[in-house]
Amino acid sequence: MKKILFVVAALLALSSCGDNAEETMIVSGKIKGLKKGTLYLQHVPDSVLITVDSLAINGDGNFSFETKLTSPEIFYLYLDKKDNNDINDRITFFAEPGTITINTDWNTFDTTAKITGSTTHEKLEEYKKHMSNINKKNVEIMMNAAQPNGELSQISIDSLTNISNRNTQRGYAFAINFALNNKSSFIAPYIALKEIPDANVKYLDSIYSVLSPEVAESKYGKELAELLKKN
Repeated sequence: MKKILFVVAALLALSSCGDNAEETMIVSGKIKGLKKGTLYLQHVPDSVLITVDSLAINGDGNFSFETKLTSPEIFYLYLDKKDNNDINDRITFFAEPGTITINTDWNTFDTTAKITGSTTHEKLEEYKKHMSNINKKNVEIMMNAAQPNGELSQISIDSLTNISNRNTQRGYAFAINFALNNKSSFIAPYIALKEIPDANVKYLDSIYSVLSPEVAESKYGKELAELLKKN
């Protein structure tokens, strides 16, 4: 009887360890060229940005954080370089359980960051790449509208307005389709919540209705459900 109880206890212990491992995220990497500064691991659990952990770096740009993560969500690495400069100091990444590696340079902290180990972050990067082309088009439209002599005709203004509206609609359509085509990824409810929360509720509902059970029960899946209830 004692042997049976021991085996059961051992199995429970192993099961517990496995669950913990599945809810653990390790973020590690190197900030090339950084000699001194403080690195912060941050996220927004509700509506306020909080620091999960921090690390003082002195002479070595290597870092490692370990934290519990029950659901994939957006996290940040914030670097205080002690240079009184707030530019290029925050890296945004889609966190998920497992090991995520972030390598970058101290002077181009956010722009040259290489992030691996998160499949959801790969989807986020794919989404951003396509959206950047749409955003560039909007910039071109605004530049055409801002003529130095200010002598645009009403016809030209109306034409630019129509082009801008069509481009905006193109952005919404791409976001909706991207979410629908990635219904098993945690990126889907995130896009609905953070990128197009003011879209027609029927489109948001269409996204939520096709989410896989695991994604629907995630942080952003539940938040999307709450948004739909309010609407």
